[in-house]
Amino acid sequence: MDQRLSAIKSWVSDVLDSENFTITPASSDASFRRYFRVRQGDSTWIVMDAPPEQEDTRPFIKVGQFLASQSLHVPDIIAQNSGMGFLLLSDLGSQPYLDMLNNDLADSLYRDAIDSLIQMQCSDSTLIDLPQYDAELLQTELNLFPEWFLKRHFDLSPPAFLQPVFDELIDNALSQPQVVVHRDYHSRNLMVDVKRNPGIIDFQDAVIGPITYDLVSLLRDCYIAWPEDKLKAWMQYYFDSAQQQGLIASCDIATFTHWFDLMGLQRHLKVLGIFCRLNYRDNKPNYMADLPQTLRYVQQVCRRYDNLQSLADFLSSNDQINALSK
Repeated sequence: MDQRLSAIKSWVSDVLDSENFTITPASSDASFRRYFRVRQGDSTWIVMDAPPEQEDTRPFIKVGQFLASQSLHVPDIIAQNSGMGFLLLSDLGSQPYLDMLNNDLADSLYRDAIDSLIQMQCSDSTLIDLPQYDAELLQTELNLFPEWFLKRHFDLSPPAFLQPVFDELIDNALSQPQVVVHRDYHSRNLMVDVKRNPGIIDFQDAVIGPITYDLVSLLRDCYIAWPEDKLKAWMQYYFDSAQQQGLIASCDIATFTHWFDLMGLQRHLKVLGIFCRLNYRDNKPNYMADLPQTLRYVQQVCRRYDNLQSLADFLSSNDQINALSK
């Protein structure tokens, strides 16, 4: 018996002052959180179930209220029970970008997402106390690659040159303008909304960090890939908008592209480790299907830069790793 679901039903009944509703699974994510859709007549809400022993609802509440104050489209918090780890949220619908992206809609959807990203990056970060995406956090994330992808998944010893590569990626991240970073701004966390697109979810891990991080999460998405000419066009659209807003006023497109590429490499090395950890530690194997695309991004960037050839050669020389990206 799902005792937490029973507790959710009882809590929702108290909040709505009614037992006349249905509750069905809406989604789950890479954490311990679950989501349910509550329906009463023509009205719907989302319940976040965040077990307090594993999750903390306070960052979600704090970041959500901040983003809403900056006129970004995030769920409204209708009711909360932090002791139980329950939140009742407004429903942003059931159409994530990933389900709607195609050649006909991609340009408009990505432009909407970039416009909202610019708006978030222009927000006054002094109004919220967010963690810094500092060298320690960047290093901790990068360590997931040798620990879970190389050692646990492939039983490989990390090469000696890996830390100097990590150092360069960390320096690249810290050298960029620092802004509010969603940290998972991609096609599964952006909801299509015809009236106010996009709806933004899963923002509880927000930090102050590198300006290219969310853009590379969006454009080099681990769950969907696009031709390079489309990526360049969307990146140029972002670059022009960000310059107009003064976010990167003294930066040229070549420098920005270098920031973007190396930031993407940091993210994708981390994600390779995270996907393997989700499989081996958390018994969530579905993310393993997204390893090949993530690895292809790593290989593409490494081949573009002379000082990353050692990593490119290491990955391509191992038959198991090389086969994964085919």
